[in-house]
Amino acid sequence: MNNLLLDTNTTQKVRKYIPKKEVLSGLADFFSIFSDATRMKIISALTITEMCVTDISEILGINQTTVSHQLKIMRQAGVVGFRREGKILFYFVTSPIVENVMLNGVVYLGY
Repeated sequence: MNNLLLDTNTTQKVRKYIPKKEVLSGLADFFSIFSDATRMKIISALTITEMCVTDISEILGINQTTVSHQLKIMRQAGVVGFRREGKILFYFVTSPIVENVMLNGVVYLGY
């Protein structure tokens, strides 16, 4: 018995275009990076220029341990990367798409 109000073609179209579980899981993981205000602050700074942990900590007023922890999470998610210069690691946002996600969020929220 069909309890749907949608016609068959529309129902099939919806079912066809719903992403697979692994895609949905990946999207959830990606967007979870943006669910923490500290990470958002760090990403915002890194969209301007690459920085080391000390600079991020000093400029943003965040404890170095916290900065390092959040960078590790973002690195594992592929949102930030780093390059080494001697003993210093300089972190950067890996894709302009990350900045666009943030900017679209700001626009959506009307800020």
